Amino acid sequence: MSEKLKIKLSIANRVYPLTIDSSQEEGLRKAAKNIDVMIKQFEQSYSVRDKQDVLAMCALQFASQLEQKSIDKENVNEHLEERLQALNEMLHSHLVS
Repeated sequence: MSEKLKIKLSIANRVYPLTIDSSQEEGLRKAAKNIDVMIKQFEQSYSVRDKQDVLAMCALQFASQLEQKSIDKENVNEHLEERLQALNEMLHSHLVS
């Protein structure tokens, strides 16, 4: 069983205390850092003052990246499946003849 850790993450100048598995710490800290970087980029690019709006834009950005990766993975899997099927047919035709 994983050891539980109590950590504090700062996101958008607010501190969030969390109790997590030790295996999650690195990912959560990197995610918090990425969110803060993205917040700064949005604030500089769009002069948005309301943190709620900036956080919503960050959430949309991360969610769209995740969805795009899922779509890309499906496309790669379909392409691989087609190539494997073609290879399988080629092998079968050579073995039968």
